[in-house]
Amino acid sequence: MQPTLVILAAGMASRYGSMKQIQSFGPSGETIMDYSIFDAIRAGFGKIVFIIREDFAEDFKNIFEPKLNGKIKTEYVFQRLEDHLGRHSVPAERKKPWGTAHAILAAKNVLTEPFAVINADDFYGSEAFKKAYDFLVNECNDQTYCIVGYQLNRTLSDNGSVSRGVCEVDEKGNLVSINERTKIYRNQAGVITYEDEGGLHEVSENSVVSMNFWGFAPNVLGVIESQFHEYLDGNITDPKAEFFIPIVADKFIKSGMGVIKVIPTLSKWFGVTYKEDAPSVQASLDGLVDAGEYPTNLWADNS
Repeated sequence: MQPTLVILAAGMASRYGSMKQIQSFGPSGETIMDYSIFDAIRAGFGKIVFIIREDFAEDFKNIFEPKLNGKIKTEYVFQRLEDHLGRHSVPAERKKPWGTAHAILAAKNVLTEPFAVINADDFYGSEAFKKAYDFLVNECNDQTYCIVGYQLNRTLSDNGSVSRGVCEVDEKGNLVSINERTKIYRNQAGVITYEDEGGLHEVSENSVVSMNFWGFAPNVLGVIESQFHEYLDGNITDPKAEFFIPIVADKFIKSGMGVIKVIPTLSKWFGVTYKEDAPSVQASLDGLVDAGEYPTNLWADNS
């Protein structure tokens, strides 16, 4: 059974100030998502599941269906505040989505095969999709998931600090924990640093970080749902609380349910954290096209 790629595209993109998921960056107007989908098709994925906002569905489909029709199966599902709450109900003051792990639950009815999860607005590189596909086909099971690990120095922005989940990895190559560092940047001396309440801390150039590229067996949907109900018991009244994938991963590991294999990649990640990142993203894609890694027009040349 071919694995599926789940794309998290329901975010509000508040820092970027626009719907960056459909911003054109490629030489023929491609979005960052187009490159992820193209790489997924080349790697062997059989279906794309888009998790989107319901009010954006028509525009979204109009963008992607003409490109993908006949190339790969597609599904569109909506992340709704009121879904999968169990005995809870949406508090009146709650406006923002419940987070990335809750978003995956939106696809519960369309996922029966191993699947990868990525962000809509991140460029991951073709190697990452090949390695994820290989894992999902050959190694993934109910007790073995994966995360694609990037080198920190290949994921920074020149235009401000970034948030990264720094991974602790054991001697077997399995994930031990993810430590969220919310202000990481290269200082004037060229040293990668993060800030927290305790001050400034140096971080290794080749630290392994999560860019939210995961591989799961379908049983994770039940794991997420039960954990989400427990999470709501303690956080339902917090209007800013979000149920993130690393929360699920941490409990999966520490409760002894299984392991999460860290799959290293030397691919250079890039994305649009700030508006000022857009020109460098465009230049990076142009460079990959010039090098022959992608056609000038992804879909015209791959029909």
